[in-house]
Amino acid sequence: MGALLDAVQAVLPGIRDDLAALVAIPSISALEQHRADVERCAAAVAELLRAAGCPDVQIVRAARTDGTGLGKPAVIGRYSAPDGAPTVCLYAHHDVQPAGDLALWSSDPWTITERNGRAYARGVGDDKAGVAVHLAALRAFEGLPPVGVTVFVEGEEEIGSPSLANLLEENHDLLRADVFVIADSGNWDVGAPAFTTTLRGLVDCTVEVRVLDHALHSGSFGGVAPDALTALCRLLATLHDERGNVAIEGLRAGPGPDLDYPLDRLEAETGVLDGVGYLGDGPVVERLWTKPSATVLAIDATRVLDASNTLAPVARAKVSVRIAPDEDPAVAMQALTDHLLRHAPWGAQVLVTDGSQGAGSVIPFQGPVADAARAAFTEAWGTEPVLIGQGGSIPMVADFQRAFPEATVLVTAVCDPDSRAHGIDESLDLADFATACLAETLFLDRLRRGDA
Repeated sequence: MGALLDAVQAVLPGIRDDLAALVAIPSISALEQHRADVERCAAAVAELLRAAGCPDVQIVRAARTDGTGLGKPAVIGRYSAPDGAPTVCLYAHHDVQPAGDLALWSSDPWTITERNGRAYARGVGDDKAGVAVHLAALRAFEGLPPVGVTVFVEGEEEIGSPSLANLLEENHDLLRADVFVIADSGNWDVGAPAFTTTLRGLVDCTVEVRVLDHALHSGSFGGVAPDALTALCRLLATLHDERGNVAIEGLRAGPGPDLDYPLDRLEAETGVLDGVGYLGDGPVVERLWTKPSATVLAIDATRVLDASNTLAPVARAKVSVRIAPDEDPAVAMQALTDHLLRHAPWGAQVLVTDGSQGAGSVIPFQGPVADAARAAFTEAWGTEPVLIGQGGSIPMVADFQRAFPEATVLVTAVCDPDSRAHGIDESLDLADFATACLAETLFLDRLRRGDA
């Protein structure tokens, strides 16, 4: 490990500078006003790959699968495989979530600020650190990786990868690989690496409740005529039973790993207030990773400031359901729709409009490639990686599995439970970042040596 450790340490200062430069670009794929920033970030990633000696770099786009135009720019960089060596595709994404209320941040979200061994900024962990880890490995090999390498940096993961399926189809030969390393998950803890082996899927919808053809005075007709907001509240309450288990008939639930999730850790990570209970029954890892969950994301109704004594004729809500890793999203969407229609209170008219769908994944961690990854990560971190699930959804993992069924997929991480991805004061543990760079470098070297 000595020579590769020295090589990684030598490139880390420049890699951290490049990470800061990427973070400074607010590449928010969800907001149209940042379209130019997403383009600029793709160009910056392409230039970094060229500077790392990549001989073939392209910025590509494909049509969105919903037919609403072209997707965001992705970057593909390719290093040819030496004779007899496998090819590894290294994935990350360069788009980020909005920063939210800037006043809530402890520092500028678009400028990396270091505090107590952590770097704070939007995208510093999710997932521009993933881009930087791949660059570090390539630079450690001085632009001559020991195996074939394809770097694939997507530009729309944070909006559900709407053009990814078409990108994979149109660039199938460019992206074909023996191994896919997807650096976009979470580690078990600071100093404790992990490989993700299950991911929940996702479906969401908008539900609209109508009870009147016009608003009514609540004093004149309250007690007889229903109001839409109360009807909507009663409908949404049927999504769970009294203990907080999801009550949508027909949804699957899978077993979780044999792994303890300590209550004190859960309390620290969630910030649940004193006296507020947790939802559902069964082991925490099942409730987080393999059982369905239902969340009311938003409600359209009169705001308190504008309230009057009125029976509202219509109200809407957006409902999100995380589904078991092996659940069919189409089946889950139908189950959610059927539930909402069947539980309409007081004969209210209910309209359900489908939203996004994303498949979960079961990602086997077995075979010679997995063994090589386990050995490399254990060598780098000094402790064996934990096999975990994730409650969040990364639908593109399933897209890779469908497009390249013979390949081995590894889902790795740079973030940890304190990273607050998508939240205020998102951060990255800098020591873990350096170790992740070393682990990926060692893994590529093991593949060259035939350890897989």
